[in-house]
Amino acid sequence: MGRQSSKLDDMRLPQSFIRSLSVRTIHFLTIGSLILLLGMASVSASAASKQLACTPTYLRFGGTVVGQTETLLVNLTNNGQTSVTISGVTVNNSKFTTSYLSLPLVLPAGQSVGLSVSFSPTAIGWTEGTVDISSNASNAALQFEVRGTGVSSEAVAASPSIVSFGQVPLGTVSTVPVVLTNIRSRNVTLSALQTTGAGFSMSGLTFPLTLGAGQSVTLSVAFSPQSAGTVGGNLFISNTGAALVIPLTGTGATAGQLTANPASLAFGSVQTGASMTLTDSLTNTGRTSVTISQATVTGTGFSISGLSLPLVLNPGASVTFSAVFAPQSAVNATGGITVASNASNTLTVSLSGTGTAQGQLTLAPTALNFGNATVGTNVSQTSSLSAGGASVTVASASLSSAEFSLTGVSFPVTIAAGQSTPVTVTFSPQSSGTASAVLSVASNASNAPAQTLSGVGVAPAQHSVSLSWTDTNSGIAGYNIYRGNVSGGPYAQINSALDTTPAYSDTSVVAGQTYYYVATAVDGSGVESAHSNEAEGVIPTP
Repeated sequence: MGRQSSKLDDMRLPQSFIRSLSVRTIHFLTIGSLILLLGMASVSASAASKQLACTPTYLRFGGTVVGQTETLLVNLTNNGQTSVTISGVTVNNSKFTTSYLSLPLVLPAGQSVGLSVSFSPTAIGWTEGTVDISSNASNAALQFEVRGTGVSSEAVAASPSIVSFGQVPLGTVSTVPVVLTNIRSRNVTLSALQTTGAGFSMSGLTFPLTLGAGQSVTLSVAFSPQSAGTVGGNLFISNTGAALVIPLTGTGATAGQLTANPASLAFGSVQTGASMTLTDSLTNTGRTSVTISQATVTGTGFSISGLSLPLVLNPGASVTFSAVFAPQSAVNATGGITVASNASNTLTVSLSGTGTAQGQLTLAPTALNFGNATVGTNVSQTSSLSAGGASVTVASASLSSAEFSLTGVSFPVTIAAGQSTPVTVTFSPQSSGTASAVLSVASNASNAPAQTLSGVGVAPAQHSVSLSWTDTNSGIAGYNIYRGNVSGGPYAQINSALDTTPAYSDTSVVAGQTYYYVATAVDGSGVESAHSNEAEGVIPTP
């Protein structure tokens, strides 16, 4: 532009023209500058006038009781130079809600408006969301974060939450530990405890007591029933902003009671050296359990078995055991079984029995001689077992040799005093020669009698059948002999080779049998004749 002005000066143009041109040029430049500045100012003013902000920039609700609502306030401020129109507010988590805004809302420059945000948890636990503000501000989508934690309505939890003592005998105390836990995320102060209901009490803690988040303490709740029957009550625990109530219940019960059936045991007469066993039972007839800790037996010769102690009898339950009387001498004996337990009564079962002297056992005769007996035969003699002084029970008998046996009695056998039982002893020799044995008996007698046995085994007699015949025929080479067990045959040949003489001796016969014989003749050509007449041979016994 400067160079253009110089040229104009050199051309010596009229001043008015120059002045006019200069003015117009300057005017143009001025207008152009204004337009540029106005445009820049317009842009700057627009950006500043529509800036929307929130204070605070996020919300933290902390712990809110489930089912309750907590509300916090957010300020929305128009930091711009012109009004801002807020058209919408949205929340992406249903546990958070907003209020106090009537939309659309025009917010003048420099002005603020409050927005209420509420948190209503439906379950225990942490949750979060966002609140979005829609407007025509330069930051048209303004967003801030919200967070909260749903917590239990109680600040303190109890375990167990209900205390039931069940049946507790009168005069005793039952104790249950209760654990108190702070379930909040901040400190909780326990200020006092109180119990209601007859017989309930507590111990173990000193108040006031502060529990940190998640911290636990244990107190003892006791029940000492004052009378029979069910009692109810409560344990009240005051804590920060709330009160915990723990229901209590218990039943006072009369103590268990033991009975014995039968109440006494009489063993009668029992011989010394023997024993008798009787059974008895113990029953809990009370309303609470009974613990039997010990059973003590007194009296000589008495004992018990079958009780495994300690044992617990529930109401109505029974246990059976055995009592034994084993007298050591002939005297009258008395004693008892004393049962120690936590029952309301002390139980004693009386015992009685009489020891008697042992009987005497006689085995007569004291010796048996069977003489000669053929091998394979049996010879028997009779003996007797007799009891004297008292009855005797014979349990068994034994023989020292298998060639002798005892019959006529079944063991065990009880022989009354003054009575006898016959027995039979048999000798069955199995080989030739002298045999001997001892008969012994086992019994509860004071003595142990024995019987000696003897005999001689004799070999049986050897029998034979002698046969002979006459033959007038000449040219005979020999004879065959046949034997049968039935008259008329059939017959079997008993000679192994031709017998050259008209006679034969059969030594393979058995005592007590009858045989039938025939003979045939054989010539030099081997031709055999018909059977001869039949001969009978009867073998004696033995």
